Amino acid sequence: MSLKWGDVQDIAVELLEQKPDVDPRYVNFVELHKWVIGLEAFADDPRRGGEKVLEAIQAAWIEEAR
Repeated sequence: MSLKWGDVQDIAVELLEQKPDVDPRYVNFVELHKWVIGLEAFADDPRRGGEKVLEAIQAAWIEEAR
């Protein structure tokens, strides 16, 4: 399965698994973008990862981490 920017929930789960010691509340968008495009299953245009989608990913990651 390849991940696209729209797969917010799946990306959040992957980040939780890849970065279990990271508190997503304190991740800046530059770092988050780098981590998302670095996921093995990620296969989308890195330039499409704007602030709105990064906010959504961060919010989903925070929820998953609870």
